[in-house]
Amino acid sequence: MTGRDSGIVVRQIESSVDDTVERLKAVLAAKGITLFAVIDHSGEAAKAGLKMPNTKLLIFGNPKGGTPVMLAAPSTALDLPLKILVAEDAAGRVSVSWNDAEYLQQRHGIPDSLLANIAAIEGLVKAALAS
Repeated sequence: MTGRDSGIVVRQIESSVDDTVERLKAVLAAKGITLFAVIDHSGEAAKAGLKMPNTKLLIFGNPKGGTPVMLAAPSTALDLPLKILVAEDAAGRVSVSWNDAEYLQQRHGIPDSLLANIAAIEGLVKAALAS
């Protein structure tokens, strides 16, 4: 199940997985946000002899924003650092997905005063898609 009810925000996009990943990386760098890793799920699948549409996961964050959240709600460390999934489906459609900040707030009991620390993800995606 995907969609806001599951806590996952999904946006269909017109650009390729690789182009979108590069745009996201540029936006993160421009905003001084640390990119911890890019996991190439489809590349790893290929190494195992399996076929998977192009699928990449970006793991990123800013300790100044994430640490107060984890101090207030320690279980948040299960979902932080933040992640964006860029994936192509079997029909060639590309989507960008991430955990909804309000869902994470409810899941972990994040105080309202710290919600903005994890809610910027949608703005990052919009900035990347606009560039």
